[in-house]
Amino acid sequence: MCLWSLWLQHHKGRNSFFLSFFPVLVGFVGLGFSPLLTSGSALNCQHVLVSNTVLLEYIIFSMAYILKTLNSWFWWENIWMPINCTWADFVDRDGLVFPKPHQLYATIPYAFVLLIIRFFCERYVAIPLAKALGIKNVRRVKPQPNPVLESYFRECSRHPSQSEIQGLAKKCNCTVHLVEKWFRRRRNLEIPTVLRKFREAFWRFSFYLTSSIVGFIFLYDKPWFYDIWQTWVGYPFQTLLPSQYWYYMAEIGFYWSLLFTLGIDIKRKDFMAHVVHHLAAIGLMSGSWCGNYVRLGTLVIFVHDTADFWLEAAKMFNYAHWEKTCNILFIIFSIAFFITRIILFPFWILRATLYLPTYYSTTPVIAYFLFNGMLLTLQGLHLYWGYLIYKILKRFVFLKDLKDDRSDEEEEDSVTDTEEESTKNGSKSSSGSSKHLLSGSHH
Repeated sequence: MCLWSLWLQHHKGRNSFFLSFFPVLVGFVGLGFSPLLTSGSALNCQHVLVSNTVLLEYIIFSMAYILKTLNSWFWWENIWMPINCTWADFVDRDGLVFPKPHQLYATIPYAFVLLIIRFFCERYVAIPLAKALGIKNVRRVKPQPNPVLESYFRECSRHPSQSEIQGLAKKCNCTVHLVEKWFRRRRNLEIPTVLRKFREAFWRFSFYLTSSIVGFIFLYDKPWFYDIWQTWVGYPFQTLLPSQYWYYMAEIGFYWSLLFTLGIDIKRKDFMAHVVHHLAAIGLMSGSWCGNYVRLGTLVIFVHDTADFWLEAAKMFNYAHWEKTCNILFIIFSIAFFITRIILFPFWILRATLYLPTYYSTTPVIAYFLFNGMLLTLQGLHLYWGYLIYKILKRFVFLKDLKDDRSDEEEEDSVTDTEEESTKNGSKSSSGSSKHLLSGSHH
């Protein structure tokens, strides 16, 4: 152990980093075989205990060395900034303030603050507003506890065939009608209520609208808001403005809060697309903060938020069954989306990140490829969502049916036996048949 430690400390470099994995592997192998050696005398057990302690120290030291080396590689200046620049150059001086990577830790507490604000916003603003718009809090009827049917529902199918229902009825010693009723009620429990959808849409609408207004106030008097070349003037020694700090902290904190609530928020068919979007957004904003690409970062944030609140507003009026208002808002959103995501983002933002840096440096740093890779990933998501919006608008023009392809078909709540019987006889109605936009995840 001591000899290996001294060797690693003496031979610092890439070879020692890769060789440091060797003691980790040896240590885990040793721990794996140690139970085979404890079947002997007490003396053998004592020797194995001492050996395990040494192996654990062996592993801990090697892992610490690996993490230290990875950390030094991650913050290597050649990754983040132009040649001949070091992290020491970004110490605040002469009235200049620069972004600090450690400031990003504050985004986690900010995320929890936003979650608290969301809780009060949904409870004391969204719910009263929903009631004022005529949205009722429908209480779902829970099915009677039945382990056999519950197991089949979770492991086999949520929509059993008629023959399967008959088999389950015999197995549970009940009628076919009761089994059908049980599955109908059980499926309804999986469907989010309209009030819950309204609350989520209202929170996102509130944040995106606030972010868009505040972002415009922060940016309208900045030269780079009108001349994209100004985003690179003076780089990398561009001072950080207080407005840029709070704009970044709020946005990163918001996307952290969305990630924290992915498990409890309503899931849609493009769930994984939103996971990728949130991770790319956090990675992009965090990376641009560390590399002091803040001017461009604020433009990216503003371009993304200015269309989203129109979509969330359309959803809210959809849930309230204000069909004409919903249609108008969705058309406005579609126009804003195509202008900001399909035109401005690739031909204004991506041009500034892919093309303009070549005028300031002949040797792009690694961050140039990383950030542009994430921006291109976002643009791929924009094209995917743009295709879905195009399909919705096309159907609306020809069929007068404005419906979100990502929305799940919903069954009407089973509240009374009369409603259940009508559903059984084929007169089931679905909120998905409404001729306006249904809820879906935000873009």
